[in-house]
Amino acid sequence: MLMTAMLKRVQRWWALAIAVYALDWVTKQSVEANLHYGQEIPLLPFFDLTLRYNTGAAFSFLAEAGGWQRWFFSLIAIAVVVGISWRLSKIGHAHKLEALSLTLIMAGAIGNLHDRLAYGHVIDFIQVHWQSTWYFPAFNIADSAITIGVVLMLVEGLFQKSPEGKQNDD
Repeated sequence: MLMTAMLKRVQRWWALAIAVYALDWVTKQSVEANLHYGQEIPLLPFFDLTLRYNTGAAFSFLAEAGGWQRWFFSLIAIAVVVGISWRLSKIGHAHKLEALSLTLIMAGAIGNLHDRLAYGHVIDFIQVHWQSTWYFPAFNIADSAITIGVVLMLVEGLFQKSPEGKQNDD
């Protein structure tokens, strides 16, 4: 009975996570099939599609570490997925913004985990830049989901009402 109630609380959020993961996977497969490594296709004056591989974490952190980082970041992603699943089973539908933010973070972690385990690197393809002078590191849908999830979590923290009905302004 308790397990059934917990499953019902996470069902919607896992469905969303799987949908975001599927979008991430499909876009990565499409880019891999149609671009060669390093190729850039300009779409807008500030936005290109490109194919890049990242063996590290955000901003290529530890990309040149020699290979152990693949397993390190995979273990972190697995821990994140387990921890978020547990938290979602506790909050259910009561804290929708928190659940949405955690779900997006979890979906991104799953997408990048899949790449690390399957290929040994994360496939990135979104390139944002300013003319030819400044380039943001390439990223993907999974990275975007994680970023949006963190932003939502911060917004919730800033504007969450305290138990007395007052906003957290401190």
